[in-house]
Amino acid sequence: MEKAEPVTGSSVRDLPLLTLYSIVVPALNEEGCIGNMLEHLHAELDRNSIRHEILVVDDGSTDQTLSIAQNLRLKLPSLRVVQNAGPHGFGRAVSYGLDHAQGDAVAIMMADESDDPKDAVKYWNALNTGFECVFGSRFMAGGQVVDYPKLKLGINRLANLFIQMLFGIRLNDTTNAFKAYRKEVIEGCRPILSPHFNITVELPLKAIVRGYSWTTLPITWRNRGTGQSKLKIK
Repeated sequence: MEKAEPVTGSSVRDLPLLTLYSIVVPALNEEGCIGNMLEHLHAELDRNSIRHEILVVDDGSTDQTLSIAQNLRLKLPSLRVVQNAGPHGFGRAVSYGLDHAQGDAVAIMMADESDDPKDAVKYWNALNTGFECVFGSRFMAGGQVVDYPKLKLGINRLANLFIQMLFGIRLNDTTNAFKAYRKEVIEGCRPILSPHFNITVELPLKAIVRGYSWTTLPITWRNRGTGQSKLKIK
């Protein structure tokens, strides 16, 4: 597996410090893991004194995902839960969350605990140094993947290589959903068009093409312990 060096889209800019960090968590039938994910994320952000909101977007779950998240609101004061009434799809759920996020910075995290809350803190700190976007890479020096299915990994690397060659960018993990943006970037990337996992490519490519400053950080990704992946290869 290649290990790319950190890359930066431009130098840091003189930007105001951020005041509220919104974490958008799209969720579909994640009853086996969403409770732990939310508690661990909240604890890590609190531990680092980051003022935040965690915004769960239920995307039409047919299990107990919604009720688990709603019940946790008594325990986690920063937790908000909204429902995407439809049409459904990962990209639509993310867009719904971005529309309702109240922070001046936003990160997108998976409900299955594949993303590390410690990396969300790293993103926040990088945004506050003056970057407008922070992209994580599992495949750069310091990055790590745990229990990645071999077929999925091979397709991932081919897809990202194709994107790198097509758009002439050095970012080597564009398809990873776990990214963070200042609010003005999200507004500057509208309209957001992707209904499914293609939103993970649409947002960073628009941000890069439209001239926002960005950097990459090494992150850790762990394969889900429960439930089924919602990503379909097609």
